[in-house]
Amino acid sequence: MATTPGSGAAEVASDAARLQKLEEQLDPEMQFRPLTPRAGWLVAGLLLALSCFHYYTAGFGLLPEATHRGVHLSFVLGLIFLVFSWRRSRSSEPLRASLFTPLGIPVIDWAMAIAAVIASLYLPWVFHDLQFRVGNPDTLDWIMGSVMLLVLLEATRRSVGPALPIISLVLIAYAMAGPSLPGILAHPGNTWKSVVNHLYLTGQGIYGIALGVVATYVFHYVLFGVLATRIGLGRLFIDLATAAAGRFSGGPAKVSIFASGLFGMISGSSIANTVTVGSLTIPMMIRIGYPRHFAGAVESTAATGGQITPPIMGAAAFLMVEYLSLPYQTIIIAAIVPAFMHFFGVFCQVHFEAKKLGMQGIPPSDLPSAKAVIRESWATAVPLVVLLVVLFSGYTPYLAAFWGITACMVTGLTGRNGVVAIALLVALVAAALTGWIVEWPTLLALIAASIAASAWFVRRDREAGWQRVILIVDAFVMGAKYAISVGAAAACVGIIVGVVTLTGVGFKLSDIVTSTAAAMAGQLYAVAGDLLVSPQGMTLFFTLVLTALVCLLLGCGVPTTPTYIIMVTIAQPALAKLGVAPLVSHFFVFYYGVLADITPPVALAAYAGASMAGADPFRTGNTAFRLAMAKALVPFVFVYSPAMLIVTQGFTWAEFIETTAGCLIGIVMLAVALTGYGLTFMGVWARLLLFVASILVIAPSRTATIVGLLLALPVVVHQIMVQRSGRGGEAPPCAVARRRESH
Repeated sequence: MATTPGSGAAEVASDAARLQKLEEQLDPEMQFRPLTPRAGWLVAGLLLALSCFHYYTAGFGLLPEATHRGVHLSFVLGLIFLVFSWRRSRSSEPLRASLFTPLGIPVIDWAMAIAAVIASLYLPWVFHDLQFRVGNPDTLDWIMGSVMLLVLLEATRRSVGPALPIISLVLIAYAMAGPSLPGILAHPGNTWKSVVNHLYLTGQGIYGIALGVVATYVFHYVLFGVLATRIGLGRLFIDLATAAAGRFSGGPAKVSIFASGLFGMISGSSIANTVTVGSLTIPMMIRIGYPRHFAGAVESTAATGGQITPPIMGAAAFLMVEYLSLPYQTIIIAAIVPAFMHFFGVFCQVHFEAKKLGMQGIPPSDLPSAKAVIRESWATAVPLVVLLVVLFSGYTPYLAAFWGITACMVTGLTGRNGVVAIALLVALVAAALTGWIVEWPTLLALIAASIAASAWFVRRDREAGWQRVILIVDAFVMGAKYAISVGAAAACVGIIVGVVTLTGVGFKLSDIVTSTAAAMAGQLYAVAGDLLVSPQGMTLFFTLVLTALVCLLLGCGVPTTPTYIIMVTIAQPALAKLGVAPLVSHFFVFYYGVLADITPPVALAAYAGASMAGADPFRTGNTAFRLAMAKALVPFVFVYSPAMLIVTQGFTWAEFIETTAGCLIGIVMLAVALTGYGLTFMGVWARLLLFVASILVIAPSRTATIVGLLLALPVVVHQIMVQRSGRGGEAPPCAVARRRESH
């Protein structure tokens, strides 16, 4: 198809605007208040300044810790009061500007924004005196700290929802009411001034690790993901997935899985992944005959894989770096196999569902050519390669993000020119390998050359060039929009972590969890005796089950990152007592925090998929959870067999192969049991038997695997015999009805 000059940039801009509108409708953290034109320009300028601040510091050096976090928090909290209203409104019209609503924003919101900025910057201002103030705060210190707590809780309520502020308030009350509490929960208690001192003036509260990780790492990778999507990398992934998987049975659903897996490499947001990929795949799935709830569930389940797919895995992965003092490269390697298991599990269920419903693939005439897609858009993948090269050369994650963002800007501004992209990649590889990538002359020379190349391409075609400039600027604005809610949530979690360290309640809750699990294990052992594993093994199992349930319940109202931080604070000590390695316990909590996005009753990613598919949200959430059963089981596997994470101590290839092979076979069996179709339709008893067998095969125990395979053998033999007889099994009425509808 012939294109006019600038049409590519215009098409990308149109797609970006359409997807942005969808995300704002479906993602609670993106539902901003309508603004007047002047207020819109002011907010856009502040968001752009926030992105530019982080881009500059990532490449040219971070500010002192307290200053860097204070500047970041002042932008985040101040912007939240400007873009989020007191109450979410369905009105699309902004308030009229007046004496009490300057620029269409109420005076109280302006006042809270100013108070938030002052309180955020106060700590960096007095940082040089903190060693004398901590434990003995001045009057102004605890007043500023009180203001900070007030505006932070309100900003978090507006941007994330009420659950996190409520938990924080309950814990603050707990910190002050210690002597009056019963039993194990009692503690000496604290005054309001001492609570404010700990939460505001020390590095164990609001300005702690969580805020530091968001300000140092997460923001940059969110910005990179938005830029990479805007220049066309997301579209490249979707087109390649369509070309590779579209022709097979149930093609659009398989395209959804492959595209979500690839897109998840640059997006750590479940809802953004659902919206971007689902806008193309959900209509295609419905068109070929998939039920609407199933189409929404497939996309949302695959999309949640974005948070566990390297190299960009959401904020929790960077928090692991700080908590565990491990290189980010180690976290990436550990995540590879479990992420694959998730997508493999969804793929198997989609495949057998397509076979059960007798679905065909996408007609070849409607499929893109892989060669044509690569020839036209391969340059958009260069920024991702740049990021990985710098990252795996041993440099910091934020420096890798800096060069990835720079490569995105150059690729976008030069119209995805292959020569420029390759030149930049070669120069960066050479600089990284020689160690010159952090030297000022090299840094400035590469940036100057990139700016010169971009400016030349912009001047050569002014109309298309300005469209590209606007696209990059808009991506910087949107990147900051995505990050402000995360920043507020991270600072609010600092309150929770601060109270835990102040009162020691984390260890008390860990004791409650382990003692409850031990009691449950003791009761079961009294009944079953030696038929099961040892009491210690059962105690670990019940501890894991309780931890997983709390993660899912907490994730109903709290985003993934705060859920991960809270559960690591509470559950990690309990798991450590039972001998679970820190990396393994962190991954366990992380995976169940992500799973909450598709677990009813509050399954935000599943509800986004349901909205796009026009399906019942609760039914979509239930189906999504069923599709994600592999993700729910795999964390138990790597707790009992850490070899799956590759980088754990005592790793052996024999254990790794045995564990992963059993997992793969068990996941296929589980998919057949849940779908009710393998080679032919299956009866209820065969499905139940195969379900039990699949759990045993997935379990990282050689004895359990052998027993599971023996249990599955009669089902497999029966399936083969029925298929060879030509009877094809007895199709359930609902499956027959769906097949008729699809044809």
